[in-house]
Amino acid sequence: MAKMTTGLKKQLTLGDVYVISTGSMFSSGFFLLPGIAAAKAGPSVVLAYFVSALLILPAMVSKAELATAMPRAGGTYYFLDRTLGPLVGSIGGISTWIVLVLKSAFALIGMGAYLALVLDVPLKSTALAFTVVFLVLNVLGARQSTGLLRVLLIMLLTILTFFLLHGFSEIFGRGFESVRPQFTPFAPQGVDGFLGTVGLVFISYVGLTKVASLAEEVTHPDRNIPLGMALSLLTVTSIYVLGVFLMVSVLGVGALSASLTPVADTARAFFRWIPKEAGELLMVAAAVSAFASMSNAGIMAASRYPLAMSRDHLAPERLSALGRFRTPVNAIMLTWILLVVFLLVLNVEQVAKLASSLQLLIFVLVNVAVIVMRESRIESYDPGYHAPLYPWTQVVGIVFPLILVAEMGWLSGLFSVGVMAGGIAWYNYYARGRLARDGAIYHVFERLGRRRFAGLDRELRDIMKEKGMRAEDPFDHVVARSVVIDIRDPVDLKEIIGEAAGLLASRT
Repeated sequence: MAKMTTGLKKQLTLGDVYVISTGSMFSSGFFLLPGIAAAKAGPSVVLAYFVSALLILPAMVSKAELATAMPRAGGTYYFLDRTLGPLVGSIGGISTWIVLVLKSAFALIGMGAYLALVLDVPLKSTALAFTVVFLVLNVLGARQSTGLLRVLLIMLLTILTFFLLHGFSEIFGRGFESVRPQFTPFAPQGVDGFLGTVGLVFISYVGLTKVASLAEEVTHPDRNIPLGMALSLLTVTSIYVLGVFLMVSVLGVGALSASLTPVADTARAFFRWIPKEAGELLMVAAAVSAFASMSNAGIMAASRYPLAMSRDHLAPERLSALGRFRTPVNAIMLTWILLVVFLLVLNVEQVAKLASSLQLLIFVLVNVAVIVMRESRIESYDPGYHAPLYPWTQVVGIVFPLILVAEMGWLSGLFSVGVMAGGIAWYNYYARGRLARDGAIYHVFERLGRRRFAGLDRELRDIMKEKGMRAEDPFDHVVARSVVIDIRDPVDLKEIIGEAAGLLASRT
């Protein structure tokens, strides 16, 4: 029987944040997607991966700021709900939950494709079997789940480092002049084809920020969340760009475009001093490690969205129930069911496009959320990390994703609009009558002479108490522990002193 408790256990360290973020990015984006992307962009697919990494920076720093100010389960949902109100929170929560499940499905499809190279196993059945394994691990607890991720990631990075070193030694041996023809013409589909591919491969990086949904379980979130994400992005971008360059150089765009297992095909082409079968098997092992990391981390992060929405009465109360291991069992089960449905009905390119377009629009809202929180001037909004170059970083993070969504085609855009419309419908028909709160945006409106939601300031003060004292602001810690008396009308000094004395007496 699930037990109703309030707080998740703080158990994730800097290493866990790095493992979750890195494991969430290394999967189909590297082992499956380069061939599909090369068919659309030609050799410029290498640049597309690099540009996508740059475009996620505004979302990364904005989410890090919000996560260190509001370390709560639910990540994007919680931030959007508390800044833009529960309607936008419903849209963001449902949308991000679907994106994370789509990305996990994408990884499991890739796992099946690579295992089929060495084993006679049906793709869908293999993927479904692994979902059961990850379901059990997530029910047992975040720490147990990240333990598996850590082992898988160490194995993955070791194999990929060997892959890159061996591949580039092969290119150096031939001379870089030998690979120049593989990059001509560089962008055969022009700017439109290149920008569409940037949007397509964007899914390769969206796992970077999913650790924000686990912020409530992170120790020292002010340091560990932004630092862990930054180290993770640096690692993944380096391997993505160098690895895709190697694929184009060795296979050429023609062969790469026809491949659903580009890493294994590339290794087979240049491994000479070990049997080709052994090289292929090594890459399959790396791919399976990556896909397992992504799928496991995806279920873990996605399940925190129904949990957080349930806590706020935007979803059924049973989804916030914690089981014996203090994990959201019902939310994990619901996430697993949606994952199974996606595996049964969608193909590879559909999953990639739908997830990327929806995630781009969510990142637009995240950057808007930072602007709203800064401009609300709520004194208890106290992030341990501040996004640099405000507000220009957020402006870039709003404008460029919208351009990429427009370049990705009408189907992806229509799907994103449909999911958001579903979020609006859910809010209006289920949640609206259950709530009595608004977001920080009304604090901005107050500066224009409109209304505000005072409860948000109290909630942020409670979060400040839980976060505790930082070395640089002991006075803020004292203020956060204080009881605040809000005086709106003229009042006698003795009356204020009497009320304060009564409050102090009740506490001592």
